[in-house]
Amino acid sequence: MNRLISRSALASAQKGAIVLGLAALAVSCTAPESPPQTGQQPILIDGSSTVFPITDEVAKEYQFGENQTAQIDVKFSGTTGGFEKFCAGETDINNASRPITVEEIEACEAAGVEYIELPVAYDALTVVVHPDNDWAQDITLEELRTIWEPTAEGQITRWNQIRPSWPDAPINLYGAGEDSGTFDYFTEAVVGESGASRSDYTASEDDTVLVQGVSEDPNALGYFGYAYYEESQNVLKAVAIDSGDGPVLPSDEAVLNAEYQPLARPLFIYVNAESAESKPEIKSFVEYYITNADSIVEDVGYVSLPGEMYGIALDHFQQGRKGTVFEGRSQQNLTIEQLLEREAAF
Repeated sequence: MNRLISRSALASAQKGAIVLGLAALAVSCTAPESPPQTGQQPILIDGSSTVFPITDEVAKEYQFGENQTAQIDVKFSGTTGGFEKFCAGETDINNASRPITVEEIEACEAAGVEYIELPVAYDALTVVVHPDNDWAQDITLEELRTIWEPTAEGQITRWNQIRPSWPDAPINLYGAGEDSGTFDYFTEAVVGESGASRSDYTASEDDTVLVQGVSEDPNALGYFGYAYYEESQNVLKAVAIDSGDGPVLPSDEAVLNAEYQPLARPLFIYVNAESAESKPEIKSFVEYYITNADSIVEDVGYVSLPGEMYGIALDHFQQGRKGTVFEGRSQQNLTIEQLLEREAAF
């Protein structure tokens, strides 16, 4: 099954749209409509749309080969929206495209929710244009800032305002919504302050909406997770990012070699510690997730972590290592090697 269709169908189902064929197909791939009474408790997962394809694929493979009667409900409402539910004790696992914040740590503490933080992949946050765009081959961080900073709202509206050699044509923007961890990360990395962004653009927590928007708009520029670009390369074009050392296109190699900074970032799942201790099905699912993440992450289109890091993550989970290595602080320019050092010392 095409994963893009599956994700889009599930997103439509979540929003209440009546798309019977695709929605039914997507739901059938994640959990049976009328699951048998097995005594197993459902595993409730929400959060990042960026991490969603990984977790959704893990759930499908787990149900197909490991536990065919498992009830796994994978949704997405954005990293921030997911943490609101997670810290209220409403979900077992939160997918996150950024580390947990101080405010979310405090919300979890207030509700008595303890958690285990597990890195699962790396992303190359991708800036994209329509394939017919023959001028924006690369873009600097400063130019991205000029486009996306709050003062650009209503002011920076044409391509030649970014670079004089570009055409005098409207620039139509597509990007993450405010409940998305991608929004938090991108604004911090590009503008210099988390949440600081112009608001006159097409915003969505559903990356498939952004993919469709850019693919149908010759004057578009957007940003979202690497896997969504990888799956739709025939209808999108990636823009090389110049952070000072020359333009670099997103790729596994660029992420692994720390050449795609600051738009390379770790992706996580956060597991409710009490759920992991009290529900055998959650323990089994998360252990399967970490053990098989390497190949699934690659299949979905993100960058796999070193085997040593998956080993550390599995050890942290099995030991019930609670908390975060980030202490609620945002992280930019964090390489895979630096993340490995932090995880090993935690």
